[in-house]
Amino acid sequence: MPDTATPYRFGLRLTERGNVVGVGDGIAWVRGLPSARLGELIGFDDGSTGLVFQLAEKLLGAILLSQKHGLTAGMAVQRTGRRLEVGVGDTLLGRVVDPLGNPLDGLAPPQTSELALLESPAPPIVERDFVSEPLYTGSKIVDALIPIGKGQRQLVVGDDGLGKTSFVLDTVLNQKGRNVLCVMVVIGQPRSAVAATIEALSQSGAMAYTVVVVAEADALPGFRYLAPFAGCAMAEYWMRAGRDTLVIYDDLTRHAQSYRELSLLLRRPPGREAYPGDIFYLHSRLLERSTVLAPGFGGGSMTALPVVETRQGEIAAYIPTNLISITDGQIYFDGKLFAAGMLPAIDIARSVSRIGGKAQHPAIKAAATRIRLDYLQFLELELFARFGTRLEAAIEEKLRRGRLLRALLKQDRFSPLSEQAHLAWLLAYENGLLDHLAPADAVAALPKLIAAIGERSMAVDAPQEVWLAALRDALGQMT
Repeated sequence: MPDTATPYRFGLRLTERGNVVGVGDGIAWVRGLPSARLGELIGFDDGSTGLVFQLAEKLLGAILLSQKHGLTAGMAVQRTGRRLEVGVGDTLLGRVVDPLGNPLDGLAPPQTSELALLESPAPPIVERDFVSEPLYTGSKIVDALIPIGKGQRQLVVGDDGLGKTSFVLDTVLNQKGRNVLCVMVVIGQPRSAVAATIEALSQSGAMAYTVVVVAEADALPGFRYLAPFAGCAMAEYWMRAGRDTLVIYDDLTRHAQSYRELSLLLRRPPGREAYPGDIFYLHSRLLERSTVLAPGFGGGSMTALPVVETRQGEIAAYIPTNLISITDGQIYFDGKLFAAGMLPAIDIARSVSRIGGKAQHPAIKAAATRIRLDYLQFLELELFARFGTRLEAAIEEKLRRGRLLRALLKQDRFSPLSEQAHLAWLLAYENGLLDHLAPADAVAALPKLIAAIGERSMAVDAPQEVWLAALRDALGQMT
């Protein structure tokens, strides 16, 4: 029988091979490979892999993605011609993985059928649509006064230990049953904090629609650098498929620190606070990928909640300032409010949502129109009232209602509210239905009122007169 195999052809084959000059701190210096490109994967003879991160005249610097014990100076290195990709798809839901998609939950590797580049360009303006649908966090303060829309980038900023992680976890828990897929990226946190986050998601059933990407504090700096890009690629795949997604970066302060660490190890010129000059571009190219796609390009959305840490409430620090200028608003957590027991410790005066109001439900927006202004006026009046001067009756009434509103805005962690519950307490307060109660009594009555409204299956779109009648009836049955 004739041989049908492809005949062997003689020809000149050129391959590039370099060698390792030095290894240390998660970095490998390589001589050779003149055609290597930034972001290209390279392979070492012992099976280790790296990512080209720095190009110099005679050497290139690579981030080590996997490091074997045999990796030493003098070892041969070769190009792969590939860029870094991560597995994407629904099989990742409920899993805990590292930035390369390797499992960290003790289960078998996720069987993903598609791969996505970690680094990809943001959608151009012609593919984007307006932010028009609300994304409910379950927080009274945020959903009523600082609303977030699907596709928005809302910064969560404040000192360490003030409840930022609890807030973003509440937001993930509140997506249950809303057809929003979540990606929780945990960067540079100790293992105990990672375990607490996974436990909170598991106990509430949120892991069914969530994937957790983890780069712990003791991980290689390259992993901490790649973690948010991996989470963004996973969410971006679902967005391109027409689905709504929420991605949380907790937190980008540690991400910036890992990038600074890598840059200094690779001898890049340091700039302000020793950060490299392109630190702004690092976070802008990440967050600009969050948007709402036009119907002709899939129609999905990716909402980003980046978390950033401040020191002593210094919101004008380098990294927070950069992120504030990139995002569409910020939610500021204040240490004084936390110490005073105002939880969540969100400072309404320094928090803003620049585009979320356009996506807020009209009924909730109408009910909350005056509440923000009334609360800010109350804070100013309370400050002057401390001097002990005699106040007019109208001022005393504003102070009384302001104290009632402050009590109503308090909320326990891991207890997100539905939009019906938001509308119930907003209308009850705005129309004076709770004015006859002391603040403590109003707080105690609010869960019962919300439960009574929930039993009636009130629609948010119902006329306000119907809502007020139901609220008066529910309050009458409670007395």
